[in-house]
Amino acid sequence: MGSVLVVDFGSQYTHLIARRIRQLNVYSKVVEGTKASEEDLDVDAVILSGGPSSVYDDNAPRNDEFLDMLLERNIPTLGICYGMHLLAHHMGGKISRGNKEYGISSINVSDDALFEGLDKRQKVWMSHGDSLEGVPENFSIIASSQRAPAALKHDDKNIYALQFHPEVNHTENGLVILENFIKMFDVERDWNMDDFIVTSTADIKSAIGDEKAIMALSGGVDSSICAKLTANAIGRNLYAVFVDHGLLRKGERQFVKDKFGGILNLKIIDAKDRFFEKLKGVVDPEEKRMIIGNEFIKVFEEEAREIGAKYLVQGTIYPDVIESGSTKNAEVIKSHHNVGGLPETLDFDGLVEPLRELYKDEVRLMGKKLGMPDELVMQHPFPGPGLAVRITGAVNDENIDIVREASSILDEVLKEEGIYGDIWQSFAVLFDDRVVGVVGDQRKYGRFIGLRVVQSIDAMTANFVKLPWDVLERISTRITNEIEDVVAVSYFVSHKPPQTIEPC
Repeated sequence: MGSVLVVDFGSQYTHLIARRIRQLNVYSKVVEGTKASEEDLDVDAVILSGGPSSVYDDNAPRNDEFLDMLLERNIPTLGICYGMHLLAHHMGGKISRGNKEYGISSINVSDDALFEGLDKRQKVWMSHGDSLEGVPENFSIIASSQRAPAALKHDDKNIYALQFHPEVNHTENGLVILENFIKMFDVERDWNMDDFIVTSTADIKSAIGDEKAIMALSGGVDSSICAKLTANAIGRNLYAVFVDHGLLRKGERQFVKDKFGGILNLKIIDAKDRFFEKLKGVVDPEEKRMIIGNEFIKVFEEEAREIGAKYLVQGTIYPDVIESGSTKNAEVIKSHHNVGGLPETLDFDGLVEPLRELYKDEVRLMGKKLGMPDELVMQHPFPGPGLAVRITGAVNDENIDIVREASSILDEVLKEEGIYGDIWQSFAVLFDDRVVGVVGDQRKYGRFIGLRVVQSIDAMTANFVKLPWDVLERISTRITNEIEDVVAVSYFVSHKPPQTIEPC
């Protein structure tokens, strides 16, 4: 089976590179840059990721011994952003501080095979603080922006390097460039989701054996598909716990009961008072995530002791891991309750995360392969901490009720308009600020709702959806008419990046 090693130097997009390679039906794996070794080089190609560091930083992630082995063996190599700087610096080139580029840029490309089938002018995504100033010996520039070289190739060795990020969707033909790299070196393209399901099922059986396992079932895409996959592996030894912490979407508890009550060992726990007490007076979204994550685990530990479960199963996916800064050199974007919110010591023999290597679109594909209904597989993502991170103020009944109802109205209108299924995610955010409104000819100091509707593939990048004005007007009118305290509605018109999908 063809395989590509992605060496992680701390980029938020590292696993997106691996995802794109799998999208090309090539098996990929990720290894931390400073830990990469000779054992990892039994692959067909290597990609060096970007990262937040400068090659001149004292604590910059380096692995000169690994690079030397890589170059000596002449394994096909592609350096991206920091990976390009690292290669160039290692081979005698000069990297300059500054001359930064962030966002969409235009580059001119040559006739090189890496750009086969592409126009000479390409739109790409730049995200770098340093740039290449001196080209190493025996390298040629094969693409340039107005600011600096955008791509290099070695004249004799199988080495390419890019200043831009081909893995993100904002690079219009990034997947074509990665595919050309794979094709140039005849890497076998024989990996698929069916193989992943077979392997994952076997891995779950091997990890858990005949023991009992417990998992959090929220009813969302990730946990639902994780539950199905795990149940296929260990059957009734899986115990699903649905925790009603009072921060759920409208009707979610009944939805989960209807869909899973007759299939799994399902237990519904009323825990609203417990969570609200812990969250009392807490405003900071990171603190909310940590509190909710820790309380979730405590609930699971209590239930696990009661049923004798020795393993905890979670529907963690790649974006959760990446944004929580799980790798040594990565920055924390925000902690997810099932990653950054985990306590250091779990009262289980093991933690099983079957979806940890997948992005949302891959998880949905798995769900379809497993025969799950579209109303589960294609529903919009919902954060583990629930509505607590969709309010900028305190967690209380008033705030949660308002944002829950506003989100429900938004989704109802999108479904009535027949566009809900074409959208990646939609939800309301309640701001703690008050604004002046006029209700019944009287001044009212009321609440302020923001609407976030985005299109994405893998949650690593996203564009806001340009909803028709009449649809936005209908949503806004319903929210201000049906939710007594709300007097204003706004719409987020920012992409990810620079904003994250969840504003809080």
